[in-house]
Amino acid sequence: MEKKRSLSQKINVMRASVMGANDGIVSVAGIVLGVAAATSNNFAIFISGISGMLAGTVSMAMGEFVSVNTQKDSEKNAISIQKRALADSYDTEFNTVKHKLVTDGISDELAHQATKEMMDRDPIKTTVRQKYGFNVGEYTNPLSAAIASMISFPTGSILPLVAITMFPNSIRIEATFVAVLIALAITGFTAAKLGNSNKFHGVVRNVISGTLTMLVTFIIGTLIGS
Repeated sequence: MEKKRSLSQKINVMRASVMGANDGIVSVAGIVLGVAAATSNNFAIFISGISGMLAGTVSMAMGEFVSVNTQKDSEKNAISIQKRALADSYDTEFNTVKHKLVTDGISDELAHQATKEMMDRDPIKTTVRQKYGFNVGEYTNPLSAAIASMISFPTGSILPLVAITMFPNSIRIEATFVAVLIALAITGFTAAKLGNSNKFHGVVRNVISGTLTMLVTFIIGTLIGS
């Protein structure tokens, strides 16, 4: 059980890292491309990218910390509610779990036997898992998630920032655009793999959303610059 809990926490931290890097890539790419479309001043482009990186890093870290804490509090509250429900009406909770198993396609007799065995072993874990869909004790550490985002966001931000400042002026916008799309394809694939979802759809969604973000900021920057 301890190994399972540890694996779940690691996966959640990895998720925060991947999404933090992804947000860093998209956010800073949008900023630097928008500014680059408005001005050719390399210093202005660089400073805007750095500002976006710093602001995004703090925002992502705090957002992840608050989000994970909120989820953790909600899960603990659900456990408290379930403890009271078991104390007030054990039979009702028993039948709820049994009905859930029957709904899933298990025969009435087998569902009754399985419910009895699970409820005898640990009624809180059984009812919480069946009614609320999470496992008791498998909480993501808010601080770990925040630190993961705080590290991954600026790491992802480095790519568009370096691309827009290092490539020659004649191709820097196009080169940054391509580099960002490649990076988004990688983070989209990784996020889909961690979430056990369709990898192709994950890549396509990520690339399309990143493309739209860069196009919007680039168009706005072009209009302002003109």
